[in-house]
Amino acid sequence: MPKKSWNVAVVGATGAVGQEMVSILEERKFPVGNLKLLASENSVGKYVFFEGHDFLVDVLKEDSFKDQEIALFSAGSEVSRKYAPLAAKAGCVVIDNTACFRMEPDIPLVVPEVNPEKIAEYENKKIIANPNCSTIQLVVVLNALMKRAKIKRVVVSTYQSVSGAGSAAMEELSKQTVAIFSNKDIEVEALPHRIAFNCLPHIDVFLPDGYTKEEWKMMEETSKIMGVSVPLTVTAVRVPVFYGHSESVNIELESAITVAEAREILRDAVGIKVVDDPKNNLYPLPISAAGEDPIFVGRIREDKTVPHGLNLWIVADNIRKGAALNAIQIAEILIQKYL
Repeated sequence: MPKKSWNVAVVGATGAVGQEMVSILEERKFPVGNLKLLASENSVGKYVFFEGHDFLVDVLKEDSFKDQEIALFSAGSEVSRKYAPLAAKAGCVVIDNTACFRMEPDIPLVVPEVNPEKIAEYENKKIIANPNCSTIQLVVVLNALMKRAKIKRVVVSTYQSVSGAGSAAMEELSKQTVAIFSNKDIEVEALPHRIAFNCLPHIDVFLPDGYTKEEWKMMEETSKIMGVSVPLTVTAVRVPVFYGHSESVNIELESAITVAEAREILRDAVGIKVVDDPKNNLYPLPISAAGEDPIFVGRIREDKTVPHGLNLWIVADNIRKGAALNAIQIAEILIQKYL
């Protein structure tokens, strides 16, 4: 007889992703027995609302995972590096939202719409990695199209919201916008340059080859998730939007997929919603994707510069599907099939 409930710990429970995880656990009626909310000492005395009650947040410690069965981590790579192995040793299965373990060969990197079978590999180290938010929305779309035709090359330009850089960046965008309209001095701290009314082609640190680490993540993670080498080049840009990552995606295929066929394939794919009616000004927007589960796809059109090319515009809520929801979906499959 299957278990009726599971003890769940959320690490980073007071952050944007952590709070979204707690909200989605309730929304999707995940069978939570005991919920343990964990964060740094900065969150002492804070509460998080769940199923009609305020839960006090505990300070994360080395012994925090006793009697817990599933641990959802979203508190930064350094925290995951230290505490995820401790949670696993205590008997938890860790679903980690940071970049800490994504490229380790014996740790599965999972998007449930693409490679759910990889969840079975949790037994290697009792850790499952959640991909980068921008990677998730890309691979769900690529996977649907790859079932019809092999991909030859992909070129991506991202337009990523400030929520991807954390609460400090969101606050900075808000304050800078007010300062501009109030003719006050503009403070720049959370991001390398002013973000209000600006775009920054700079997300994470620059690597020796000129790419940023964010771009590297997308390129490397995509091939690992897809299970085949996907020739992919990326330019990642931070834009003055609070929620929702957008991507301009150019795909060169080995054989033809017409625009009509692409729309049909994507409409039938799990986790995707096609919004593609340019005549009526209907196409994916960050403000429309905010708070929504699907990955939105539109502006589907032929690239006439190559024999078999498509252009797409992809938008998703980076905090929700790009982080929290993907982790909860992994947990749902985990308890249904493997625990």
